Amino acid sequence: MIEEQALVVDCEGEFALVETERSSSCGNCSARGACGTAALSKVLGSRRSRVRVLNPVGARPGDEVVIGLEESTLTRTSFVFYMLPLLALILGAIAAQWLGGWLGGADPEPFAIFGGVAGLALGLLGVRRFARGVQRDPRHQPTILRHAAEFQVRFHPRQIHSS
Repeated sequence: MIEEQALVVDCEGEFALVETERSSSCGNCSARGACGTAALSKVLGSRRSRVRVLNPVGARPGDEVVIGLEESTLTRTSFVFYMLPLLALILGAIAAQWLGGWLGGADPEPFAIFGGVAGLALGLLGVRRFARGVQRDPRHQPTILRHAAEFQVRFHPRQIHSS
C-alpha cells in the first residue's frame, strides 16, 4: 500500500477532496547527490495538488489524514496509460507501412507516419475509455485510511547536578 499524508479541503458525500504536496522520493535515496532526477526535483520544487478520494472514515475539512492506494493498482494503471498508446503507435505504423507496400506505393514511409499517428490517437482514446471505467471502480480509487497520528515528542533534558 502506497501511503501519503494529506489535508482534507472539502467533503462531497462519500468522497473528500484532499490536498497533498507532491514530492519526489529522492530525499530518501542514497544516490540523490549524483542523480539527475533529484536535481530536477530541487529545481522544480514541490507543488500541491488536489485529489478526490473515498472517505470511509468520515474525515472533515481541516483534518490531517493518511490516504492510500494499492501498489498493484498503480502499477497496472501506469502500464495501461503508458504502454497502450505506445503499442498502438508502433502497431499502427507497422500495419500502415505494410499496407502501403501491399498497395504498391513507391514510398511506404508516409503510410507509416500516418498509421503511427492514427494508432497513437486510437491508443489515447483507449486510455480515455480505460480511465473512465476505473474512475467508477472503488478498487482503483485512493482512499482515506485513517486520521494522521499527531505525535509530538518533547524532550526536556534534566540537568544533573553533581555534589
